[in-house]
Amino acid sequence: MFDLELFFANRVQQLQAYPLYSRVMELPKPQRWAAWLSAFLLSQILVFGSLYLLFGSLVVIGFFASILAGLATGLGALPALFLKDISARLFNGMLGAAAGVMLAATAFSLLVPGIDFGEQAWPGKGLLVVSVGMLLGALFLHFADQKLPHLHFETVAEESLDSLQKISLFIIAITIHNFPEGMSVGVSFGTGDLHNGSVLAIAIALQNIPEGLAVALPLVGLGYDKWKAVGIATLTGLVEPVGGLLGITMVTVFSSFLPIAMGFAAGAMLFVISEEIIPETHAKGRSRVATFSLMGGFIIMMILDKIIG
Repeated sequence: MFDLELFFANRVQQLQAYPLYSRVMELPKPQRWAAWLSAFLLSQILVFGSLYLLFGSLVVIGFFASILAGLATGLGALPALFLKDISARLFNGMLGAAAGVMLAATAFSLLVPGIDFGEQAWPGKGLLVVSVGMLLGALFLHFADQKLPHLHFETVAEESLDSLQKISLFIIAITIHNFPEGMSVGVSFGTGDLHNGSVLAIAIALQNIPEGLAVALPLVGLGYDKWKAVGIATLTGLVEPVGGLLGITMVTVFSSFLPIAMGFAAGAMLFVISEEIIPETHAKGRSRVATFSLMGGFIIMMILDKIIG
């Protein structure tokens, strides 16, 4: 079974084995931090500069937006620095609102524009093309759920995250679902419509907040270092820029795939909402708060869509 602590311990050992790492760690603290900051800034210049030269400014903007959306997972984990637990009612309300946000974003920022682009690429077949993409997105997560060991959100509802191995499997589930969410942000920016891309990035960021909390709190409850728990939660969200970069570069280079890609992202997000989030919020008779929270999240996204537009 996957051991999260062993995984990170091995990665740290590999990093420490590099001679350059040892030399940096021997520096005085101010110089050491300056070296790490310089290395980070240089890596960002190389990454974003390369993307700009190869694909243009739109890809850079989309990639950056997917990074910010992924970092919202870490933002959501921050309350774990001060709390060991939150009420089930509050957590279900947060997840319900996240589901509403995702539903609105899927409809207004992926499906509607996806059908329009489909009609332009394949006149009279836009709806069919997007529908096929939706099924492919749902099947992708279906097979990922079957093949990769993980735990579902209902483990949170049952309060059964009582071991590090169970938490590790739950983290894998979050990571699996974050990839297509990041891809949806990239695909949306790939349309060239900064409005839809921005709205979807905000929606994914809002949805990531309760996920980050769901990862960090059980780790803290098991005695994990609080900052390390927040860091691990943040890392689960940083798979989103990978999906975002894949999505935006794919549709930028192969524009005819855009309607299928938008349908794929929408199908994957609907799968997560129906398979994971809504069942968890309706567990143990707590559905009413989650239902109104879902409607509230949907309304918030409609307002944001109107304001940004």
